[in-house]
Amino acid sequence: MFNRSLNLLKTITLMIAFTFVWPAVCNSADLDRAGVENALANAKNGKPADLRRKDLRALELSGLDFTHADLWGSDLRGANLSNSDLSGLILDLTVMTKINLAGANLSRTSIFGVHMVGANLTGANLSHSRFIANLDRSNLSSANLKNADWGVDMKNQPMGLMRVSLNSANLSGADLTDANLNRSLMRHAILKGSILRSTVLSGSDLSVADLSNADLSGADLTACNLTGTDFSGAKLKGTHFSKNLDKSQVKGLTSAIDFDSAIFE
Repeated sequence: MFNRSLNLLKTITLMIAFTFVWPAVCNSADLDRAGVENALANAKNGKPADLRRKDLRALELSGLDFTHADLWGSDLRGANLSNSDLSGLILDLTVMTKINLAGANLSRTSIFGVHMVGANLTGANLSHSRFIANLDRSNLSSANLKNADWGVDMKNQPMGLMRVSLNSANLSGADLTDANLNRSLMRHAILKGSILRSTVLSGSDLSVADLSNADLSGADLTACNLTGTDFSGAKLKGTHFSKNLDKSQVKGLTSAIDFDSAIFE
């Protein structure tokens, strides 16, 4: 646990340095798709393709296999990596604003402390992934987040509370079964028709979020901010809420499916 905290501290320090001195230290190769493909083709076991801190902004990189690449600190702003395989990678400290990862495989991938505002993750495989990132206004519709661990680790916060932000994000139709998103920021998020069976959302800010027609069976919504949240047509069998929840501030809650079996504790 100490090593994990120390590594986190190092990551945050690097993030600060990265923000202010990037232009001076980035040895940008200005690679095109052919150059990236060549690097990937020459990757060997134990010696991944070196794409560290490379400027890959706005490149067309769809459908590529990056599983044997090192993308630490790379600049992927506006790049198209749709349907690419990035499973199992550590993408901490990359820059991914408005990146296209639609249909990409990010299963078991780690993305920590990354700015991903406006990213396209439509239909992406995010199962078992570990994200602590800013995904505000991103599109995660129909994405697979089964068993994703995007929640806060309260034992590992040496720099203060760091959590995933999904404000105004689109998660309609996404599958978050057994995912952990405790203490996440999801104001105005769209989760219409999403699957949240046994999902942990405790302590999250879901104010004015759209959970209409979502399946929240067995989900944990204790200590959540649910002011203005829409539960119209949602399934609430065994869903956990705080005992002191002001139901009058929540839209469609008492008329939702299986409301009588919801648990208020």
